[in-house]
Amino acid sequence: MIQLIPAQESAFRVLKYASSAGSLMLLTSPSGRGRTTVLRKLHAEMGGGFVTGKDFIETSAARHPLSLEETLYSAVIGSLKENQIVFVDDIDLIHDATSSCHFYPRGQYVETALLELSDAALREKKKLFVSTDGAIAQTFATRSFSASIGKYSAADYAALLGFFIGGERAADLDAEKVYRFAPKLNAHQIRAACDWLQPSGPFSTDQFIEYLRSQRLASNVDLDEVQEVDLHELQGVDDVVRSLEIHIVLPLTNDSLTAELGLRPKRGVLLYGPPGSGKTTIGRALAHRLRGKFFLIDGTFIAGTNNFYGRIHKVFETAKDNSPSVIFIDDADAIFEDGEERGLYRYLLTMLDGLESEGTARVCVMMTAMNLQHLPPALVRSGRVELWLEMKLPDAEARKRILENHLRGITAELSNCDLARVISATEGFTGADIKRLVEDAKGLYAFGRASGAEVRNATDYFLEAATGVRENKQRYAQAELAAQSRPRTGRMPYFYGMPQPDDDE
Repeated sequence: MIQLIPAQESAFRVLKYASSAGSLMLLTSPSGRGRTTVLRKLHAEMGGGFVTGKDFIETSAARHPLSLEETLYSAVIGSLKENQIVFVDDIDLIHDATSSCHFYPRGQYVETALLELSDAALREKKKLFVSTDGAIAQTFATRSFSASIGKYSAADYAALLGFFIGGERAADLDAEKVYRFAPKLNAHQIRAACDWLQPSGPFSTDQFIEYLRSQRLASNVDLDEVQEVDLHELQGVDDVVRSLEIHIVLPLTNDSLTAELGLRPKRGVLLYGPPGSGKTTIGRALAHRLRGKFFLIDGTFIAGTNNFYGRIHKVFETAKDNSPSVIFIDDADAIFEDGEERGLYRYLLTMLDGLESEGTARVCVMMTAMNLQHLPPALVRSGRVELWLEMKLPDAEARKRILENHLRGITAELSNCDLARVISATEGFTGADIKRLVEDAKGLYAFGRASGAEVRNATDYFLEAATGVRENKQRYAQAELAAQSRPRTGRMPYFYGMPQPDDDE
């Protein structure tokens, strides 16, 4: 006997009732929600013919490759001649192949085939049920009664778990918790998780969620390529780390408190501060902490290329499908600094406003920036960016901890330096500057040894390296000032308080 979950049962009832009122019935849903299962259930109760992709392939075997429309028509009309009721499953397979390719020479011809099939069903007073993922000729869609399999609920998850592992074992799992963690799974994904875990014996809710976290959720970041960092290893930014833990990490990782209190991550977060202050490092830490819930947009997304907007849109859609999640836009100010990237600006406005809706409210967009003047004011206004976090320069104590961390594991001849003098020489340095300082000091020490020079006091290497780093910082500041003073070919930069032609009121 074919069993249905609540979401499928609702569509089943609508279609069954519709069949008593009309001849054309349409079932839609994204892949994996059970369209075939619903049609099979109707077929089991009502009888008739059932046309599948297998029938399309067999009918097309002796036909010309460009006669897909005739293949569809032939397979379905043949079944209509023999049966009072016909079910056609996955018609989108042919519709997509013939209507989604700009270079297909018979574009939209499938409309004619479906028009004739619907006319035949109406004329002969027969019943024609069609299922699709949404792609369907308007000539059929506008003449049919339609039903859709809606988004799964926790009750649907519980029912599917009962089907796949048995009611007794499923009762030990918290379907509500699984649903809160990953509310957009389909039946195939839930079954795959069960199949993966069952050979090892009984499994818990946490094991099920861990499988989803490690195997099924689709972050676009390869963690093997990302330096592993813990948020609490960051020095001198305790207030920033605390805010991230409260407003981002907790709502995304603590399921029980999130459910009890209705917690949601902040919709928009802006991390700002000088270069080297640790903004990107926070992204690395979140990537490892959130794993499949973390999505990155960085310099590999090149504005002006053909697939730029397509890649951006895919990240947002995948993040929504895997919510709760974080979209991390690194160096957002670099994207907007010339004032010409209006398309992404408008897209982000739309996305941030849309994240208030149910189903996407647990997606957080986090941006990093060095220069706030390059960000459009409407993008970061109150309500869109709810949390502003400043990455400040580390104080003396924080610089000491950073330096000690980088000195671990290096030769004692170099690490036994006068920390107080070195720390004093790093006033105004970022964490990245201090890392560069240690690397440069190691280079100076190694060069001296390689050239046969007398080994100096360890502190001297660090002080010389500090001078070099400070000079480079000064050159960078001069270059930045010169770049800002040059006329731009696009629009003027954004300045807070200055009206912009297209900004929201």
